[in-house]
Formats: sequence, structure tokens, C-alpha cells
Amino acid sequence: MAERLQKRPAAIRIGISGWRYDPWRGNFYPGDLPASHELAYASHQVCTVEINGTFYSLQKPQNFADWRDATPGGFVFAVKAPRFLTHILRLNNIDEPLANFLASGVLALREKLGPMLWQLPPTLQFDPARLEAFLDKLPPDTEAAARLAHRHGPRMRGRSLVDTDARRPLRHALEIRHPSFACAEFVDLLRRHNVALVTADTAGKWPLLEDATADFAYIRLHGDKVLYSSGYTAEAIADWARRIDAWARGATPRGARLAGPRTRNRGPRDVYCYFDNDMKVMAPRDARALMAALKLPMQPIEPARDGTAVADVHTEGTVPSSPIPRKFAAANAGDPAATARSMS
Repeated sequence: MAERLQKRPAAIRIGISGWRYDPWRGNFYPGDLPASHELAYASHQVCTVEINGTFYSLQKPQNFADWRDATPGGFVFAVKAPRFLTHILRLNNIDEPLANFLASGVLALREKLGPMLWQLPPTLQFDPARLEAFLDKLPPDTEAAARLAHRHGPRMRGRSLVDTDARRPLRHALEIRHPSFACAEFVDLLRRHNVALVTADTAGKWPLLEDATADFAYIRLHGDKVLYSSGYTAEAIADWARRIDAWARGATPRGARLAGPRTRNRGPRDVYCYFDNDMKVMAPRDARALMAALKLPMQPIEPARDGTAVADVHTEGTVPSSPIPRKFAAANAGDPAATARSMS
């Protein structure tokens, strides 16, 4: 199947949800790799990473700046929005908490800031009025985000970043977990706001919907047999590659599970896909296997002039900016498919 993939003008980014997991040490990460180098190492093996720590607590601007500087040019982060807004406030009375989140430093990612992921709790049912009020508050670009950030509460004084270095579009993706969202009205609401419906594979625990609702697609693969822990077979990887290729070309994948009407081909879509089946160290392996199936660039790591080693980034025309020591880089250099097999 992968050999028949067509040339596509859209960007496809395959990555992992988070990067700090103890079981990955000695498996994905070399056993003697300093923990402070894990993000730099991971960023040379995949195209993108979800920042998950933002879901649990507000970070600081310096954290985001450090993450930006630790990764190569062309790398992109997705940022998971705080559960305080989605799970505790349940999208109600969120003006100040939203401003606090935007002021916490996300704008320090600059050109590496990708989509913001909003995950709703399984108990939150579809309420059109509440959801539309929430979607209306989401900033469409970084300047709008900065204006909202200026409205932060007192708790953010002395630890905020409320300015942006440039105006850039800001994308938002919504992950739902209650079956009441599987309706055409919900799909239409997302399309009107250009918010991507997250296609989430959760081993059947929560709805899996594949409606295209924005100018980009967002996929989260939590495991197709056992939630958060089962790996994907070669056949499953090939099937997801087929779907992603269709979304990237602006088409609807064959056999797509849709809650709303099928859309016409609106042109290429960027695609972001993250593996969250990390409990058994499957996520990095599966991400690399999917990159190989999609024939995404996966360059071996080569020595730099200063004696370090860097990996070529996954976007043509950019230059890596974060070297990692050669002895750590060498563990994953070489053929990507062989690397994926060695981690199984």
C-alpha cells in the first residue's frame, strides 16, 4: 500500500504524546542518556511531540523557551490545554483561566507552536450552546492569543509571557469522549469554526469519528486493542497510512466513520498524528513505523563539525539547531524500518 502513495503538497507530521516516560529508558532512549537530553533525542526521531504537562498544570515561559531551543528547526509542538478548563470548569466561566493558560508561555514556542488540543471528559455531553460559546473564545492567531493573555489573573504576575514575536495562525483540535457528540450538528459546528475533530483510536472505549472539520486533521492513536498499551500491527499501520494519505490530499478515507455529511475535496490538509500507546514502549516504535509507511523523510544521524551529531530534520530547507551527543544519536541512526523492528 505504501508504495502507491501519491505525492501530496500538505505537511504530514507523525509524533508521540509526551516524551518523559521511565520505561522508555534503555529502550527508545539509550540507558545513559541524561534526562535533560530526552526531548532533543526524541525530536530527531519523530516530526512532532504533544506537550502533555500543560494538561495537568500551568507551565512557565522559560519551560516553553527551553523546549523550543532543545528541538531542531522545523519541529512543531502540539500543546494539550489544561484540564482545569475542560474537566473541572467543563467549559464554563473560563475567561480568566483561558487567559492564564495563554499567558503561561505557550507563545514562547514561536514558530514551533502547532495545534492546541482540547480534550473533553467522558461525562461531558454535547451541548450546542455551551460548545459554541467555548469555540467563540478560541484565538484564531497568535496576536489574538496575546491580547487574551494580557487579561490574565493575579496568580500569573511575574511568571507570564503576554506578547508574540509574530502573527501566525493558531489551530485548535477537539477530542470528544461522549457518544452524544456523534451527530451532524456537532460536525457542522466545528466546521464553522475551523476546529479539527480529533480522530481518536481508543480500543473501542470512546467514539472514533473521522469527519474532516478543518483545514488540517488531527489523529491520536491510544491503542486499537488495549487502551494506552497495545502496539499496532504492520497491517494497522498500513491502514492508518492510507487514511492519513487521503486526509492530506483533501479526500475522505475509504470506509471513514462519519457523524456528519461527507465533504467535497477542499484541497490538501496538513495532518498531525500522535501515538499515545506508551505504557509498553510502543509509541516511538509505531510512530517511526508509520513515518516509514508514509515515506516521510527519516535521515540517519551524521557527525557535525564540532564533534557532536545531529539528525536532519523532517522538513526540507531547514537546519537543525539542537545537537545531541553522537554516542546517544547513534542508537537510532540508520534504516528507519529496521529501527522500528528493533524496538518491538
